[in-house]
Amino acid sequence: MTQPHAVIAENPQKEARTANWVAFVICTALLFDGYDLVIYGTILPGLLADPSQIGAFDAVTAGLLGSWALIGVLVGSLICGAVGDFFGRRRLMLLGIAWFSVGMFVTALATSVPAFGALRFVTGLGLGVVIASAGATMAEFAPAGKRQFYNAIVYSGVPAGGVLASIMGILFLDSIGWRGLFIIGSLPLVILLPIAWRKLPESPRWLLSRGREQEALVAAERTGVPLLKERVILQVGAAPQKSGFAAVFSRQFAVASILLGLMSFSGLLLTYGLNTWLPKIMEGYGYGRTYSLYFPLALNLGAVAGGLLASRLADKNGPQRVIAATFLLATISLALMTFSFPLPLLFVFIALAGVGTLGTQVLIYGFQSNYFTTNARAAGVAWCASVGRLGGVLGPIIGGWLAAAGIGGSTAFYIYGAVALLGAVVTVLVPRQRRLEEAEHKVEEIAEGRAGGSIPAGKIS
Repeated sequence: MTQPHAVIAENPQKEARTANWVAFVICTALLFDGYDLVIYGTILPGLLADPSQIGAFDAVTAGLLGSWALIGVLVGSLICGAVGDFFGRRRLMLLGIAWFSVGMFVTALATSVPAFGALRFVTGLGLGVVIASAGATMAEFAPAGKRQFYNAIVYSGVPAGGVLASIMGILFLDSIGWRGLFIIGSLPLVILLPIAWRKLPESPRWLLSRGREQEALVAAERTGVPLLKERVILQVGAAPQKSGFAAVFSRQFAVASILLGLMSFSGLLLTYGLNTWLPKIMEGYGYGRTYSLYFPLALNLGAVAGGLLASRLADKNGPQRVIAATFLLATISLALMTFSFPLPLLFVFIALAGVGTLGTQVLIYGFQSNYFTTNARAAGVAWCASVGRLGGVLGPIIGGWLAAAGIGGSTAFYIYGAVALLGAVVTVLVPRQRRLEEAEHKVEEIAEGRAGGSIPAGKIS
């Protein structure tokens, strides 16, 4: 690739301002993904108890209904992965926001179990596009040294949406019903989409990886995003020659892609299984329906706070060890939840389980987003998200099977704890990305040389 003579001066303030707007847009979009996730678990006891809403159905069907949206997310993620590294980040993010917002609104009009399930699937398609685009987009705008933190902020939108859904359910379920709660989930169409249209730029790094050099330079000047690392990666051959899924399954990434996918599988099985069935499981421990709504709130509050704190540790010490540790935290917490502890202590264990499940998944998304090179990033994140959604589909189904069989909540907690332990083992096995580490070292050397005046600035713009 030819080197331009124009020099793009570093502008940390402009870069930070751009990153903040990108984080705001993506985080808000993912907040409504989390809202969609938890609102189903919030309204599920009422739908099961009142056949006049969408019809009569049993616990097994409830698990399947909970999984239809996740199947849609899986399909949407795969579609995004197939085209995301070719069509760019901005367009797909805008499309995903519009799609899932309309889907949530139409779902509120469903009058039968099949229609409800079908519309959950359609909504999931848009959510899948957003989820698969989110990590790739944020990774290309986050300033160096703060990548895990920015990803944690963005993906904390998911548990924050869970908190919002729990609060909305507690405050408004009786007054506006489940249909009103779903209409709230469609608000991004009129609130977020106009902001995203104005404030979400196309990634200069993606433009450069596609050979659109002049556009990349213009975008870098406008956004403050430096292109030095991307140039070094291209020059030293640290990225596969292919793009999209072909790059994800190249020799460089194939083994890691499988293991990263299994990490997401474990994390999302835990996330969706617990968020769907925790209120029902806690009813089995003697807590009433209204009171049990506070348990998902504790789970998701723990995930938000713990995910942000753990992300700072991940930026300093590397994400791999931190993720393995939080998976182990989930295993221990879930086991402790089977004992008859006082209620305040039980809430503490539920919050810690939130750190180790959804909080861990927040870190996993950041790890995956930064593991792949730009030409494989959207496909890599989409692949991991899709494998993860298989776990997300299975999580509610497992809960439904256990509920239908009349098996106690302690068995469910032990099963979910074993999945968390599997996630910790898989995390430790992910190989280091040595080529990218070498590119990082070269970037540091070039930057030091530039500061000392030993390398012409025009060579490293």
